[in-house]
Amino acid sequence: MGLREDLKDNFLLFDGAMGTMLQKEGLPVGGQPEFFNLEHPEVIKSIHKRYIDAGADIITTNSFQANRHKIEQEHLPKIIEASVHLARDAGAKYVAYDIGPIGQLMSPYGTLSFDNAYDMFKEQAVFAENSGADLIILETMSDLLETKAAILAIKENTNLPIFVTMTFQEDGRTFVGTDPVTATLTLQALGVTALGLNCSLGPKELLPIVEQIIEYAKVPVIVQANAGLPQMEDGQTVYRIDVSEYVEYVGKMADLGVRVFGGCCGTTPNFIKGIKELLKDKTPVNTSPKTVTAVTSAAETVILDKKLTIIGERLNPTGKKRLQEAIRQEDFSYILKEAIDQVDAGADILDVNVGLPEIDEAQMLIKAVRELQGIVTTPLQIDSSSIKAIEAGVRQYNGRPLINSVNGKESVMEEIFPIAKKYGALVLGLALDENGIPDTAEKRVAIAKKIIKKASEYGIEKEDILIDPLVLTASAQQEQVQVTIDTLKFLKDELEVHSVAGISNVSFGLPNRGLLNSTFLAAAVGAGLSAPIMNPMSDIMMSTVSSLRVINNQDKDSTFYIENNQNVSIVSQKSSKDLNGLKKEISSSEDRLKQMILQGRKDETPTKTKELLKSLTPLEIVNQEFVPALDEVGAKFEKGTLFLPQLMQSADAVKQAQEVLKDFMARNEQTDEKQGKVLLATVEGDIHDIGKNIVKMILENYGFDVVDLGKDVPISKVVSTIKEQDIKLAGLSALMTTTMQNMKETITQVKLAGLDCKFMVGGAVLNEEYREFVGADYYAKDAMESVKIAQEFFKDK
Repeated sequence: MGLREDLKDNFLLFDGAMGTMLQKEGLPVGGQPEFFNLEHPEVIKSIHKRYIDAGADIITTNSFQANRHKIEQEHLPKIIEASVHLARDAGAKYVAYDIGPIGQLMSPYGTLSFDNAYDMFKEQAVFAENSGADLIILETMSDLLETKAAILAIKENTNLPIFVTMTFQEDGRTFVGTDPVTATLTLQALGVTALGLNCSLGPKELLPIVEQIIEYAKVPVIVQANAGLPQMEDGQTVYRIDVSEYVEYVGKMADLGVRVFGGCCGTTPNFIKGIKELLKDKTPVNTSPKTVTAVTSAAETVILDKKLTIIGERLNPTGKKRLQEAIRQEDFSYILKEAIDQVDAGADILDVNVGLPEIDEAQMLIKAVRELQGIVTTPLQIDSSSIKAIEAGVRQYNGRPLINSVNGKESVMEEIFPIAKKYGALVLGLALDENGIPDTAEKRVAIAKKIIKKASEYGIEKEDILIDPLVLTASAQQEQVQVTIDTLKFLKDELEVHSVAGISNVSFGLPNRGLLNSTFLAAAVGAGLSAPIMNPMSDIMMSTVSSLRVINNQDKDSTFYIENNQNVSIVSQKSSKDLNGLKKEISSSEDRLKQMILQGRKDETPTKTKELLKSLTPLEIVNQEFVPALDEVGAKFEKGTLFLPQLMQSADAVKQAQEVLKDFMARNEQTDEKQGKVLLATVEGDIHDIGKNIVKMILENYGFDVVDLGKDVPISKVVSTIKEQDIKLAGLSALMTTTMQNMKETITQVKLAGLDCKFMVGGAVLNEEYREFVGADYYAKDAMESVKIAQEFFKDK
């Protein structure tokens, strides 16, 4: 019986932790575990053997960090080959080649491009398959786009099954803001063999997240929890949860329908043995996952089954000269502003079309998707008549997009459906074929049936197909408007499929278009329309949407309607009054520097700053625009209404503006007034610097002078820099528990040198208990906390 067959009928059990086991076997502080494959193969093999004896079906290779970014190219093939062979030689039933995150932020937030990530993952995957691995497990993943790059690299270059586990924080989201439902819907659409979560928390804390995943997962679910959160005891890292407590929660997860288990940090062969004993008396539970029509971004899921869904139409160059020019000039500031305005007005999905004959549409669509996803979390509809452009856009899309479009022509379906299946996209099908647009509802529905049937041949389910019955102009083909309405009724009642329609088409050539559009919208929704493509900036259209959500019982207790329609008695197409609360009131505040920072409009902040310098001093700009904006962004970040990518985009927007201020002050021989000087370093032996780099950016935004020593910084360099530059506050970062001793030693050596310097510490494994252990003065749980600490520290200085 093979792995896939095993998954259908049985529980499968992975092994437990490798890192904490290796520490007990002499892994030096900050040492890279992967080199033990070559230097101490007997140790690795022995650990594998202990897990096999405990009952593990799947042994994970010692290769978590075996990528080009962390290990020199010359060592990679040998390390990867040895990792697989050692697991096989130990007697593993199945060998899972282990791949962790690369350790860099993906573009546009960081420097790692999609293609570079793909190449690194491809390299590992090919070596792993050639070495004899049975499957690949992507574990401890936080970034959905990085995970997608890895999945594609594995699928396109090997035949190995893919397991994926994301790592979620206590707030229920990954480090960069992905929630469990979004991860589940996106990953299973990409065709992974199993999905779930690992690391970060203990099984009790992970249980609510598991419940969310099980609700939507159509593939087997895997859980590998930590043995609780790490704590310090007599200078050593310990995990408090014992085997019995761990197994208790594994049992609850098995009863929910989880099929695959294992352990992460702090677990040992005894944990695996305990799980094996528990599972031998249980039978796998068959789950009943929800079937939904859902479009996702990296941090947001739009489920069409839940509400009338608005698709914003304004990012389409047809008839829009200003947008056409922006596309030609790659003026993303204008494009992003259009996107932000639509989202603020209430768009649930944004249609993105950059089709102009004189440009490289595929490359422009990649850039547009990347820039848009750096600013808004709203899912996108990738819109093009070019097959090449569609594939380029969806390939690097972060999440699960909607493709616009396919139709009943055999040649078009044969081109689009393989793309949709490969990248896990939904597809919008137009009710036309080789003979054009039919003049009856029956004929349009027949084309819809043909599209749905053909899609099923490619493994695309009906819930992932949306149908556009096509809206013709009342001014030219008046009788066809009713045909569209009739078609919508068929689609809902007979085919039970979701529908999309371009509302504004109905009014071309007629006066008072807003009135006709809103009336047609109401009629179309009454007939069953799921998602109108429309202008969310229109008050009368969004007022109609607000009203329809009351009538359709989607706005429960009319809460939203009442809140936003009190004291409003007249609905006017020309009204600038915000009638429905979905659109921000038009005001000059939209063009304030503060607003640009809040929205992450980094291309616009330099120009606006230059304009403000005509009437304000640099300090006034900082105090009136920079700081209020950053404080608001920080508050939203802490509340969980804004996520790390958006925080970084706002920080970058400030950075661009700050460069203007620096140039201005240099020309006028002014001194940049700093809040204080802060040293930052990732401690010796630790090569992770994502978190430290984010802290640097945010501190600089608030006016602090940051001395960044980088990663893997020798203790002596920290001491000498603090002495030479008279540093009074230093921030130390560490991601691994194995480097806690170096953090402690760094602080100790600074104190022994008699230097008056306070320390704040942070990193994934840090907490208050660790702060006390290493002798630091402050614990910063995130970048915004480091700002508060620095502000308080320098307040009286």
